[in-house]
Amino acid sequence: MDVTILSRIQFALTIGFHYLFPPLSIGLGLILVIMEGMYLKTKKPAYKAMTQFWVKIFALTFALGVATGLVQVFAFGNNWARFSKYVGDVFGSALAAEGIFAFFLESGFLGLMLFGWERVSKKMHYFSTICVALGAHFSAVWIIVANSWMQTPAGYAIVGDGEKAHAHVTNFWQMVFNYSTVDRLTHTIIACWITGAFLVLSVSAYYFLKKRHLAFARVSMKIGLIVASVSLVLQLISADYTARGVAKNQPEKLAAIEGIYKTEEKTPMTLIGYVDEKTEQVKGIKVPALLSLLVHRNAKEPVIGLDQFAKEDRPNTPVVFQLYHLMIYLWGAMAILVLAGIILWNKKRLEKGKWVLRGLVISVFFPHLANQAGWFTAEMGRQPWIVYRLLRTSHGVSRSIHPEYVIGSIIMFVVIYSLLFCLFLFLLNQKIKHGPDESFKIEEDEAPLYRDVYQGEV
Repeated sequence: MDVTILSRIQFALTIGFHYLFPPLSIGLGLILVIMEGMYLKTKKPAYKAMTQFWVKIFALTFALGVATGLVQVFAFGNNWARFSKYVGDVFGSALAAEGIFAFFLESGFLGLMLFGWERVSKKMHYFSTICVALGAHFSAVWIIVANSWMQTPAGYAIVGDGEKAHAHVTNFWQMVFNYSTVDRLTHTIIACWITGAFLVLSVSAYYFLKKRHLAFARVSMKIGLIVASVSLVLQLISADYTARGVAKNQPEKLAAIEGIYKTEEKTPMTLIGYVDEKTEQVKGIKVPALLSLLVHRNAKEPVIGLDQFAKEDRPNTPVVFQLYHLMIYLWGAMAILVLAGIILWNKKRLEKGKWVLRGLVISVFFPHLANQAGWFTAEMGRQPWIVYRLLRTSHGVSRSIHPEYVIGSIIMFVVIYSLLFCLFLFLLNQKIKHGPDESFKIEEDEAPLYRDVYQGEV
């Protein structure tokens, strides 16, 4: 098999596994700030115990995120040396900023957040929690900046000729705030909030089904429902802005994710369907003129189709189309579950709604699948360019590696990551089964707090 394809598979494997953990860290970071803020405001020990429980989950995801993230640095040097040489000036500045402004902030206050409960004041500990959450968010900022520059390069100049050619930053802030950074960063951060919220919902629903830690589950469930509902609405708005940005800056990507082969007025949107690449048609249920209306706010204006681009410059349309629509379907499933949960909560029947609770338990996988589908859509939709319209993917791979080396490394990664994932699931399962500390007990003066949250037996 071609070394470029193998290297892409290897990188997809390692970055895909790594990306299971940063969204959890970012999403749980926000929720920890909310929970500890409630403890600081109410002085209720129950909120402290609840925060301490989720801090342990956060620490586990943070550790796995760091361990798997380091691999990416070596992948750039080993498999993508020509790409690294070409964009080294750009990536170097973005990754250096990530280390200085994000990782040091997050890791510097992590120990205080984990072990400083009885060693520093409540306000100081809350400050450390905020700093850890901000560090997790800042880390995403600089990674998205670097990746968005690959999607829509700006603030650069090409220096040198031939093999010596490389991108040089001419305007740092134009590079940072390139044409797609803000849209993609907003979309990614909100997706991380959704991921954290659904972990909280899943664990809370599990406790409801098992009739354990009910007081804890009621408070966590309410927080999870609020964060999830707000984030899902924000994500819908963000998706509109992001898609319109893609239509403007990467028209062939939008054409691929919507399966638009022919440029025509009143461009339809496919709700459910599949791509027949031989006939260059999408077969399924379509809504006439809907895509034109969403993209241009004009039902007649055509959306640029793949017929405007050479075949060698088109993405893998069938795969990109299905991944993009999978992401949309998963958003819909999450929205339905959250809406059902809110309705039952307001009717004070959620603890007895077993089918909804079971759905919430398994829904922890939905945002992860949506995150993976979204990233694969973004990266495969950019192909065949590794840096959009500047450097082809085939030109960015290292010349000194051989297919058998890459195959060997893929097998090694599969084995190691499988063991790591099993270890993660085992530790996560142990922490969830153990539940909050024994100190999480409802005293008589605490009972009104939970009756306010949910009317039921405490």
